[in-house]
Amino acid sequence: MELFKNLINWASGPTVLFTLATVAFVLSLKYTQIWSKKVAYLGFVVMTAFYFLSMFDPNFYLIVAKPDNVPITFVLFLVAFFTWYSLYQGVENDKRIAVGEEVLEKQEQEKVWVWPDLVYTELLCMVLLSIGLMVWSILLDAPLEQPANPADSPNPSKAPWYFLGLQEMLVYFDPWLAGVVFPTLIVVGLMVIPYIDTNPKGNGYFTLKERKAEIAIFLYGFLILWVLLVISGTFLRGPNWNFFGPYEYWDQHRVEPLLNVNVSDFFWVQLLNRPLPSNPFLREFLGVILTVVYVGVLPVLMARPKDKLPGFLKWASLHGYYERMGSARYYVGVSLFLLMMSLPIKMYLRWAFNLKYIVAFPEIFFNI
Repeated sequence: MELFKNLINWASGPTVLFTLATVAFVLSLKYTQIWSKKVAYLGFVVMTAFYFLSMFDPNFYLIVAKPDNVPITFVLFLVAFFTWYSLYQGVENDKRIAVGEEVLEKQEQEKVWVWPDLVYTELLCMVLLSIGLMVWSILLDAPLEQPANPADSPNPSKAPWYFLGLQEMLVYFDPWLAGVVFPTLIVVGLMVIPYIDTNPKGNGYFTLKERKAEIAIFLYGFLILWVLLVISGTFLRGPNWNFFGPYEYWDQHRVEPLLNVNVSDFFWVQLLNRPLPSNPFLREFLGVILTVVYVGVLPVLMARPKDKLPGFLKWASLHGYYERMGSARYYVGVSLFLLMMSLPIKMYLRWAFNLKYIVAFPEIFFNI
């Protein structure tokens, strides 16, 4: 049992966890027809058994059974179920489309009246949910704490669960990026999706084969770069914002010495063995070049045909999307995609090299 717990604690480390989650995500989309049925049922059984059996561990129970963490656990089960169900429906519709049959949604011709059918159903749901909330409030104490005291801050000090993804992003980006720019781009990006992706296929019915790239990008951003960040911030981030495994004790005195460095430190101090230049533009020139190439040059290169790209970039060609979407929609969509992918890139750079900033201009409070 201890070996199993140590294995889970190791797999819950940030680098291993996000790597395994990304690999599992890619495999699940590649082999959706296999896992969306029997394997998915087994997965739900394993996930439920893992949850309830782990409750016998005191450290696991102490964190997961906190009154304000219980609803988050329910939400995670619901996210897993509805993600599976939507992909399952998409696979079934793809099979029907392949043999020339109508999708399942078009076969649902039955209509009911709002009154009394819909209202009666809503009333029944309201009664059941009210009973559930009453039982919940009796069994679990409200997670109320003492009045805020600036001289005695809790450790760890966490935002509400729905903001923990943003709080986790603050570890890897400057506050103006993680707290303002990225949330704005997330909202704006979701708003412009119908204008960027005008493919009529998949409207009104579930599908996977006809919209695989679009669905993969959306689900990766939602499941890996948001839900997994919420899980990490809720259950794995402990005192001093250190990572702890599910079966580890949250030691208040645990200190992990970290020496965060910038790209300029890597280049001037570690590579050239020289002090940082006093001129801030000379000091940060490499980080500025890398940022400009990533944001400005890479989208242009990805729009070119494969035969006009160097060998190591042929796999990144999106020339087909460029021709189909046009230049305006293509560049907006690819820019948003690259900004989304900057989060996992920055996370891995922090975990592997303790990299803090690509570009650091503390003189003007501008850091990337």
